[in-house]
Amino acid sequence: MMTRPFCWPFAPRKSRSPARGATIEAIYGMIVAQARRPEFYLRCAVPDTVNGRFDMVVVHLWMTLNRLRAAGGVTESQQLFDRFCNDMDANLREMGVGDLTVPKRMKKFGEAFYGRSAAYDAAIIAGEGELRAALARNVLSNTDPDTARPLAEYVTGAVAKLATVDATTLISGNWRFPNPA
Repeated sequence: MMTRPFCWPFAPRKSRSPARGATIEAIYGMIVAQARRPEFYLRCAVPDTVNGRFDMVVVHLWMTLNRLRAAGGVTESQQLFDRFCNDMDANLREMGVGDLTVPKRMKKFGEAFYGRSAAYDAAIIAGEGELRAALARNVLSNTDPDTARPLAEYVTGAVAKLATVDATTLISGNWRFPNPA
């Protein structure tokens, strides 16, 4: 679970250190770039839609936040989550969503993030079958866990790889997600 509940109105926080802010930007950029990799949409059957792309960002954000917190990077994980919220807010406004509707949409994003995170946390503990079921339901929008096998294999491998990254390297942003191919 996250270290603090999602709340609205969202008040973006400034990084106390410009270097730390740049690192959070780099890590968030890595998450978004990885979530856009064509292999997820071609090989793993993730729908190439706004929702599919959102779900892939959430999967990568969830993995990264879990690892950051486990490595003692509680402040960094909060900053990364705040960066995600800023990005979602900016995307809504860029798509022309009105000021009165943005808070409602942000609340839905928060609920989606926390619901998926809880499902993935439980699934990682329960095993590959549960992870496939959670990914099929949340990312692929279906009930057949076998359709999520390639995605679950990637997520399992990525979680394992992140677990090997030491805290200093992780917090510095000097690491990469595994190749989804």
